[in-house]
Amino acid sequence: MNKIKVGLIGFSIGGHVFHAPFIAGNADLELYKVTARKPEQQLLLAERYPDAIGVLSAEEIIADPEVDLVVVATSNDVHFSLAKSALEAGKHVIVEKPFTNTVREADELIALAKSRELLLSVHHNARFHSDFKTVKKIISSGRLGRLVNYEARYDRFRNFLRPGAWREENLAGSGIHYDLGAHLIDQALQLFGHPDAVFADLRIQRDGAKTIDDFEFILSYPRLKVSLKGQMLAKEATPRYSLFGMNGTFIKKGVDPQEALLRDGVMPHYIDNWGQEDVTSFGKLSVLENGDDVEELVPSESGSGQDFYANIVTVLKGDGELFVKAEQARDVIRILELAERSAAEQRTILLKGELIS
Repeated sequence: MNKIKVGLIGFSIGGHVFHAPFIAGNADLELYKVTARKPEQQLLLAERYPDAIGVLSAEEIIADPEVDLVVVATSNDVHFSLAKSALEAGKHVIVEKPFTNTVREADELIALAKSRELLLSVHHNARFHSDFKTVKKIISSGRLGRLVNYEARYDRFRNFLRPGAWREENLAGSGIHYDLGAHLIDQALQLFGHPDAVFADLRIQRDGAKTIDDFEFILSYPRLKVSLKGQMLAKEATPRYSLFGMNGTFIKKGVDPQEALLRDGVMPHYIDNWGQEDVTSFGKLSVLENGDDVEELVPSESGSGQDFYANIVTVLKGDGELFVKAEQARDVIRILELAERSAAEQRTILLKGELIS
């Protein structure tokens, strides 16, 4: 099979940090064309990926008959329009999370991809983070007993606004609840399935801010409370995950190391210990077992962002099933829509079977 030629739309942080390194590191993929409009993007593209063709518009990628797979790594407000254009042009498509801004848009893209028999997936890469993979392992081990509370956070500290940053503007799909919250919702749906009810508190806290910079989602399950939180004013690091069960707790601090390495220009295919956390980031398990108090550090699973694109190749070869299905990503958007409704109406929203995937 010839290499799959990839057109990457967007070469800001999303494109050059989270997509290009994994595309270039896969022997079955070719980073063929990349939109790079700003001079600094053009310089970075030429330095790191000299064989890739830099273009100024998304249309130059979508209209190119040589492009097999289009990756949309742009601001959230144009995910839908670009993905739709690419599918209509007969391209397989990957969309950066969040998938779309509305469920209606997501359903339209899903129907279009099915009608054209094209691959459509969403880059929910946090499924491949070391911390989440470790949490999955802890839950599946059963050592906590029946889980009663699950808390996950994406906290950062930036008490100022970034001029010109689309995420800081009051645009469709902006705000950290769509940006970071989408990760946490996807993870919760993977672990626990669809909730029975959703409650949300959404706030704008920083001086001069125009969009959500503090969120809390509470997803209700039978005998389980799931709390998902994020803020921009956490000067001290908070636990990423806190799990409380009938037998004990698991607390995980520290963050998956992949993003920091990618931002520094480290390529995942060049080092052997990719995605391995330092021992200082290992989680602490505290449980009651056979009448004894047991405390231990749990070595973290290795992060593996490369698994996402490896799976894409497998599916395009006709050998497997998508890890991240568009229907799953659509359900994340449904939770976000319900969360915004909950916050606006200041009440809990019962789902009543509204999620269908």
